[in-house]
Amino acid sequence: MLTRRHIRVKVMQCIYALVQAKDESLQKQEKFLRFSIENMYTLYLLVLGLLAELHQLAQKHVSHAEKKYISTAEDQYPDKEKFVNNQLLLQIATNPILGNELKKRKLDNWNMHADYVKIIYKDICESDLYKSYMLDQKNSYEKDRDFLIDIFKQIVAPNEKIYEYFEDDQLTWVDDIPIINTYLVKHLKKATSSVGDRFFLPRLLKDEQDMVFANDLLTKTLLNDAQWEAEIEQKTPNWDNDRIAEVDFILLKMAICELLNFPSIPEKVTLNEYLEIAKEYSTPKSSIFINGVLDKLVKEYKSSGRLQKVGRGLL
Repeated sequence: MLTRRHIRVKVMQCIYALVQAKDESLQKQEKFLRFSIENMYTLYLLVLGLLAELHQLAQKHVSHAEKKYISTAEDQYPDKEKFVNNQLLLQIATNPILGNELKKRKLDNWNMHADYVKIIYKDICESDLYKSYMLDQKNSYEKDRDFLIDIFKQIVAPNEKIYEYFEDDQLTWVDDIPIINTYLVKHLKKATSSVGDRFFLPRLLKDEQDMVFANDLLTKTLLNDAQWEAEIEQKTPNWDNDRIAEVDFILLKMAICELLNFPSIPEKVTLNEYLEIAKEYSTPKSSIFINGVLDKLVKEYKSSGRLQKVGRGLL
C-alpha cells in the first residue's frame, strides 16, 4: 500500500517535527514514526467506512421514499435502487473484514458525526453524475465501478468539511489524505466482480523490511546529523545555513545518509526520490538546489570510493 517514497516522506516529517520541537529523543521519534505510518491505515479504513456509511444512508433514503405519497425527484429514475445496488459499493458496504476492522479499532467516527455523511450524500444526489447514472438503464460492473470512482474523485475526496474533520482529528493526516485518496482511486480501478473481501484491505507495508528501512533511515540520519551538515556546508560555501530551507536541509541529510548507508538502493533511485519529494514539499527552486548539491557530493563519493553500491539495476 505504502511505497518507499511515502516512507521517506514520513521520515522527513518526523525529523522536521524533532527540529521544530528541539526534542533530541531518538526513541520518541522512532515511536512517533511507527505511529504515523500505522495511523495511515486508520485513515484508509475511515475513508472506506465513509463509503459504507453512504450506502447505508442511501438504503434508508430508498426505504423512506417508498412510504411517501408525494412524488419526489427520485421518481424520475427507472430504478430507484440503482445506487444502493451499485456492485462495487455493495462489495465495500457488505465487506465483513472491513466491518470487523472498524469494530475492532472502535472507528465509529461516522456514527458520531452523521452530519458529514448526510452532507456528502446530499451533494452526490444533487450532482449531474448521479442523475446521469440513475437515468442510465444499462447496468454492468464496469459502469458501477467507474461511477463510484468518479463520485469519489469529484465529490467525496475534494469535500472541504471532510478534509477539515480529518485534519482536526489527527494533524499527521494533513499530508496523508491526498496519498490515501490517490491510492484508493488507483486500487478501486483494479476491482472486479470476482475480487475477494481481502482485496479492499491490502497490507499497509509490503513487508517488515519497509519498517526496518524507515527506522534505519531515521536513526542513521539523526545520529550522523553533524557529519551530514558539515558535508553540505562544504558544497554550499556561498550559502548561510539560514538561507537554506529547513526541509531542504533535512532532505539533503536523508539523501546523503541513504547514498552512503544503503548499498542496495541504486544511486539514481535515491536522487530521483528526493528531488520529487522536494518538488512537492519544499520551495519551487528546492529541487534544483538539492540536485546541484547532491551531484557534487556523488562525484566526490565516487572518486573517494565512499559510494559503494551492490546488487542489480545499479547502472
